Amino acid sequence: MKKLILLGLLAASLAPAAASAQSQAEVRRSQREVREERFELEQAYRSGDPRRIARESRDLRDAKQELREDVRDRNRAWARDDWRAYRNGHPALYARGGWGAPFRYTAFRPGFRIAPVYYGPRYVIVDPWRYRLPPVRGYQQWVRHYDDVVLVDTRRGLVVDVYRGFWR
Repeated sequence: MKKLILLGLLAASLAPAAASAQSQAEVRRSQREVREERFELEQAYRSGDPRRIARESRDLRDAKQELREDVRDRNRAWARDDWRAYRNGHPALYARGGWGAPFRYTAFRPGFRIAPVYYGPRYVIVDPWRYRLPPVRGYQQWVRHYDDVVLVDTRRGLVVDVYRGFWR
């Protein structure tokens, strides 16, 4: 009985990692299906058969809907602290690594205005869903600043949110 419970706990802890990798693979697969359906619709238009055109249009619409659903699943809205529990199960993903910034550490707070050098392309987190960070809106970007993660409004240079001690 103990082995069964232990096996169940192990499977439950591995499921989130498999789910995130699976959803990214699903997005790629759905993108490929949309491309194939577009090609088939072009072929239907060339043939001039109205029934085939209607069928291929319907298939393309369904493939686009599936892609939207897969992207929504991948980019689902994470709550403010969902990354904390996920980090405990995936320490390698949140490893500190080498941090070589040409500036000193500053403890930013929401409302601070910062220079563009702090949110340059080198420091931007391009896949926030991977780290269970909430999605960004408009001109916002998640940026790494030493062990902190900072949400910056890139139009005005304002700090919107800060997660201290994000990287271990």
